[in-house]
Amino acid sequence: MPSVLTSIPSPPISSLSIGPVTIHLYALCILTGIVVATLMTNRRLTRRGAEPWVVIDILILAVPLGLIGARFYHVFTHASYYFREGAQWWNPFEKDAIWNIWDGGIAIFGALIGGAVGAWLGCRWTGVRFWSFADALAPGLLMAQALGRFGNWFNQELFGLPTDLPWGLEISADNPAIPSGLPAGTLFHPTFLYEVIWNSLGVVVLLWAGTHLVLRWGRLFGLYLVWYGAGRIVWENIRIDPSDIILGLRTNVWAAILAVVVGVAILIVQGRRHASLEPSVYAPGRERGGRGAVQSQNTDEYVDTSEPPAPEVDEAEAMSTTAAK
Repeated sequence: MPSVLTSIPSPPISSLSIGPVTIHLYALCILTGIVVATLMTNRRLTRRGAEPWVVIDILILAVPLGLIGARFYHVFTHASYYFREGAQWWNPFEKDAIWNIWDGGIAIFGALIGGAVGAWLGCRWTGVRFWSFADALAPGLLMAQALGRFGNWFNQELFGLPTDLPWGLEISADNPAIPSGLPAGTLFHPTFLYEVIWNSLGVVVLLWAGTHLVLRWGRLFGLYLVWYGAGRIVWENIRIDPSDIILGLRTNVWAAILAVVVGVAILIVQGRRHASLEPSVYAPGRERGGRGAVQSQNTDEYVDTSEPPAPEVDEAEAMSTTAAK
């Protein structure tokens, strides 16, 4: 067996049992990422004048739709597995049913699509500009993806090609994802770690660009798409997990290329359309506290800015005063 001094060991467990409850460590990684992204986005939005925690109102829709999109994207980009002859994908008790997330996985590109729809609806509800929210979200989203990749490490999944590099990843010999014919003790590229490092570096780049280049109107989110897509193209080409192939490339490679193209398009189009910054993170007429704004925080503070009522005058007294004059 390879020495832990010259390789990366995989965790011996992927879940914890507390009484009758089983906690999957992958799920904890995902939830941790969501919490961190929420905190970062809230801070970035409120610094630009948004109501504190309005991000919760938006994520109430974005997170569930993101999870739904993530699952369906995974299923339909692995159609040859779920819809093969004999598979009962419609059966809720079948292992390969399309809604059994724990028996197949989720995909970030589907999460981006579903989450974008949910975020757009949430922004329409709260009055926050969609592109302002997207820019505020971008660094936190990339950090969430970095944290989520640790779930692949716990699950010993989505690793890369065999390697003799000193940071090769150890995988249990009974792992069904290991290609047949490889000698015992073979190490694999730790693609989860590559993406953790790339995404973490990207967070620093996005925070710097948002501050020094002042990218607004969705352009910071466009930079996020370019950064993440470029890295994903590389990692996908060294992963060995099964994937449908289109024109010689894995489906996720095509999705990553599309992400880069869309990101570049956002940078160019929004840069030409908007030479100045947004006047507010809220759409016109939906400013904080304005008519139609959603208040997500209770407050006891109240300031009456209306004009005071005119004093009441007795009509008979007024007439006698006029007659005396």
